[in-house]
Amino acid sequence: MRSGVIAQKLGMTRIFTDAGEHVPVTVLKVDHCQVVAHRTEEKNGYTALQVGVGKAKVKNVSKAERGRFAGAQVEPKRKLAEFRVAAEELIPVGAEITADHFVAGQFVDVTGTSTGKGFAGGMKRWNFGGLRATHGVSVSHRSIGSTGGRQDPGKTFKNKKMPGHLGAERVTTQNLRVVQTDVERGLILVEGAVPGVKGGWIFVRDAVKRALPKDAPKPGKFRLPTQDNAAPAAVEGQESA
Repeated sequence: MRSGVIAQKLGMTRIFTDAGEHVPVTVLKVDHCQVVAHRTEEKNGYTALQVGVGKAKVKNVSKAERGRFAGAQVEPKRKLAEFRVAAEELIPVGAEITADHFVAGQFVDVTGTSTGKGFAGGMKRWNFGGLRATHGVSVSHRSIGSTGGRQDPGKTFKNKKMPGHLGAERVTTQNLRVVQTDVERGLILVEGAVPGVKGGWIFVRDAVKRALPKDAPKPGKFRLPTQDNAAPAAVEGQESA
């Protein structure tokens, strides 16, 4: 079980195959996604990597958090997340995970916060059909109709689908295919739509329902802080001078 990455959604576009077919893709940008800390079985009871992306203003970071970042020799990050990994899949603290951590053709699960739409009616929120256009219906054509019985059961059951807040919730889309990666620009092109708005943070990890390709790097592709950031070479599973 490898680590995932935190990416930023840039939007959607399309690319063309050699056969001339167009493939809709979502462009995700991985920008300085660094390992901030380790979670170990001995100390925390589980094994995981804490990664962070984006630069945070120092004034917006608490003193305790600044100490943690300083100890890891990493700049304060705007977004942090933990990814459960196997003990042998740990990546060194301070290492920057690159876009070729994922290979073209593999499947990934993406998680983001869906677009908030505010208060929505039953037709938009639950795809209700609404009431009839004629035959005595006036004004309330888009209402949801009856929400309960009369004397029996004499109440509206919990979890009844009704108008209410729509969107702005955590959504995971599984089994999206990685079409292409661009290491120099830190881009991952994923086939299909990804939940969230442009500029939103997206968690990308290996698909749990699909086998990991044999050519996928383990524990992953990363660049150590001692290396020149301009160099495209990445480390696979080992440190280098």
